[in-house]
Amino acid sequence: MSSLGFANGDSMPSLGLGTWKAAPGEVAGAVTAALELGYRHLDCASIYGNEAEIGESLKQAFAAGGLQRDQIWITSKLWNDCHAPEDVRPALERTLADLGLASLDLYLLHWPVAHRHGVLMPQQASDQLSLEQRPIATTWRAMEELVRAGLVRHIGVSNFSQAKLAALLAGAELPPEVNQVERHPYLQQPELLAFCQANAIGITAYAPLGSPPAGTTSPLLADPVISTIAAAHGTSAAQVLLAWGIACSTAVIPKSVHPQRLAANLAAAQLTLGASELAQITALDRSERFIDGSFWELPGGPYNLANLWDEPMGGA
Repeated sequence: MSSLGFANGDSMPSLGLGTWKAAPGEVAGAVTAALELGYRHLDCASIYGNEAEIGESLKQAFAAGGLQRDQIWITSKLWNDCHAPEDVRPALERTLADLGLASLDLYLLHWPVAHRHGVLMPQQASDQLSLEQRPIATTWRAMEELVRAGLVRHIGVSNFSQAKLAALLAGAELPPEVNQVERHPYLQQPELLAFCQANAIGITAYAPLGSPPAGTTSPLLADPVISTIAAAHGTSAAQVLLAWGIACSTAVIPKSVHPQRLAANLAAAQLTLGASELAQITALDRSERFIDGSFWELPGGPYNLANLWDEPMGGA
């Protein structure tokens, strides 16, 4: 499988298992099945509420003797209520305890959004802190200390615009090495991708198959261009979407708890798309977010789509 390389020689597999929306009671089986199938990249986060269950699966996998810790890339994320410098390391230590690990491969600042400590999801403006009150640069310095302490090998961000990345790079001693963002053919973000590549920042694409409302199917899976390419290769639309993401030199982290889909997603890493097919998919870009961040907009609060994405209307 292809991978994203880091300056110190580490590499992150280009296809991993996403654990967002993987419910307690389901995620352990999904992780176990994924590891047995050959997945070697797990994407986690404290806010997903399932890291302890993932930790049990990892413990069993290591105890079985066929898998070593250094064979698996494990990412987690710092939640928005732990941006104060004194809260960063305790948050990581809780994640490490839940996962049963001594260190992470990658730790991300989950959103450029801050809450009061102990507020997981703000309900009113007073639950939130502006980035002037809780500067990203201050949080980042505490993230850098995690690397120096040997608790994480790499640090990065998630849901960061080019403007926020540029500001962070200007003052960082240890630059972010990954930006995890929503990315798929309907939201390709070419300017952000080019900026990241020019600054040695890898892109991990979440929601690579789309993320429609619960109970509905992603329109990407029914897109006629994607469907036609899938038919030509005898594969599924999902496999084409994942193969496209990998062909863009990004990592993709589709979520599934079904063994058959897990196997099909993993097989997408072996699918090669032709230049004309890639061009057809590039033409599908419509700057459409499934996860637009509007849940951070509260009356009188400091966040809106314009300042979250640093774009007039919150587009790509």
